[in-house]
Amino acid sequence: MWRLFRVKEEELEMTRKETLEMLQNVEEHGLGEKKFFGGDNVGMADIAFGSVVYWLEVVEEVVGGGVIFEAHKFPRLHAWMKNFKQAPIIKENLPDRDWLVTFFKRRREAMAASA
Repeated sequence: MWRLFRVKEEELEMTRKETLEMLQNVEEHGLGEKKFFGGDNVGMADIAFGSVVYWLEVVEEVVGGGVIFEAHKFPRLHAWMKNFKQAPIIKENLPDRDWLVTFFKRRREAMAASA
């Protein structure tokens, strides 16, 4: 997922494809019909994967060129992410998304300028 942020334009499509494959694997084999990976409560797997998906949404906006994490392609993961973000402990501790987008846009521009 972080490769999306760091890759050059010519490598972006291949990295998107790899990210889609990873998400599809989790969609098909990870959750089943459970609310969270471990059942009804947020667990370590949710926290680990939640950080990846939360950052992915930010990186998608920063990089541009289309959305990878689309609701119609990943309905279970989107339902899970909604539940995850609404869990009180998570909701209270997620970094501000708008601030992250602004920060990483500037960071990506600086990386491009120094390349």
